[in-house]
Order: sequence, then C-alpha cells, then structure tokens
Amino acid sequence: MSYETILYDVGNDGVATITLNRPDRLNAFNRMMGAEFRDVWATVKADHGVRAVVLRASDCPAFCTGVDVKEGGWTRPEDGPWDATDPGEVLGPKSNHVWKPVILATHGMVAGGAFYWLNEADIILCSEDAQFFDPHVTFGMVAACEPIGALARMPLGEVIRMTLLGNDERMSAQTALRISLVTEVTPTREELWKRAHEIASAIAAKPAAAIQGSVRAIWEALDMPRHAAMTNALKYTQLGNPIGRAEVDRWSAPKATWRLR
Repeated sequence: MSYETILYDVGNDGVATITLNRPDRLNAFNRMMGAEFRDVWATVKADHGVRAVVLRASDCPAFCTGVDVKEGGWTRPEDGPWDATDPGEVLGPKSNHVWKPVILATHGMVAGGAFYWLNEADIILCSEDAQFFDPHVTFGMVAACEPIGALARMPLGEVIRMTLLGNDERMSAQTALRISLVTEVTPTREELWKRAHEIASAIAAKPAAAIQGSVRAIWEALDMPRHAAMTNALKYTQLGNPIGRAEVDRWSAPKATWRLR
C-alpha cells in the first residue's frame, strides 16, 4: 500500500512492518501521519493474514521526536476548547482496537509524542543509541497524555523524573532496560530491526485466536481492580478456546525452540 508518511509491508510469515518515514523531520508525526495510522491499523485489523506487527522508523537520528511543531502541532487555531483531539486516538494500536501483538523497535531519540506508540506496544526493543525523554516542560508546555499513559509500564518515580527534567536529561537504553521500559537492547539498529522481526515471526506462528485473546485480556485488565480483572479473566479463556479446549493438541504440537534471553 502507498502512504506519504509511513511504509507498510506484509511478509509471508504473517508479520506486517510499519515504518515511520519522515526522516527529514526526524520522523515527527503530523496530521497526515495520524490519518495514515488510522487507516493502516484498520488494514492490519481486517487482514487475517497479518498476525503480528513490527513498528519501526526510518534510519535517521530519531525514532520519533513527537509532533511536528513546525506544521503547527496537533491543534488548529480555529478549534474551540471542546474540539481538540488526542493524537493517541489515531496513532496507537490499542486505541484503534487492534489486538494483534505489536513489537516496537526504537532507536536514537525517542521523545515526547513518541510515547503514544511506546504506551500501547506489547514488546519494546531498542538499540544501544536510544535516548528516551519528554521535552514538553522545557518549552513551557504541560506534559500529561504521554506520561500518564507511561504509568502503565514505567515506575511513577521514573515517569515524574523524565517529565519534570524535560530536555535536561535523557534516559539511556540501559536505564530503559533496568526499569523494564524495554525488554531487550541490541548493539546496532540493523540488529534491532532483525531481532524485532524474529520475535514477531515467532509470535505470528502461534494460533491467532490464542495470541490476540491473550493480548486483549491483559491490556483490558489494566483498567480494572485486581479482583475484578481475575474474575473477568475466565471469560477470555471460554471465548478464545473452542468449546473449552486449546487450539493445539499439546501432545502433537511441534516442540518449542528454546532461547535464553
């Protein structure tokens, strides 16, 4: 498919690759990218041949530096206070009701609005050169949507520190690994993209109903108190496993290829 701000490709292994493709703007997103993400997530959701997604960015110094302020940002002068929309409503997979797993491969600067993707990814990897930060307050802007979304996967103290220090501090790849923002760090971008595809391909090879049901169950549990989430969990297994049985006969299933991480 042809887009202006992103690239989209689907391999024979059931893995779709979405690439942010505005290297001249450090992959900052604009309204066009928002519209294209709304479309591409709908495409991913509707295509049963797609079973996992790798989200990455073109080879430039940044994965994404947030919204493109040179194009006026996300809001428009003619919008009233009740007309404003959150970019996260179109950028992130979960906001678009996509339950196919998304593996995010980040490199270079990962700033501000880039957290819309981090906050809704299932597995996040980064290369050694990755630097995570939120510059909003440095420019006199309230940081709210991105850090609040990050609370689901980062400790409160780390979220507040990143938010309040703005441009004065950048979180390294190793710190991101230590606080579990990312689950793996690769030495180079090339290895990052290869490793992200390996993980996505391994996931895509598993029964789709089991994978998507698991993703949805876990994410929707975040909005519930623990007891309610545990009580609700059984419903997902009853819906996702045909007549109460697993999709794969465990005695005849192919043996897993073990890999220590």
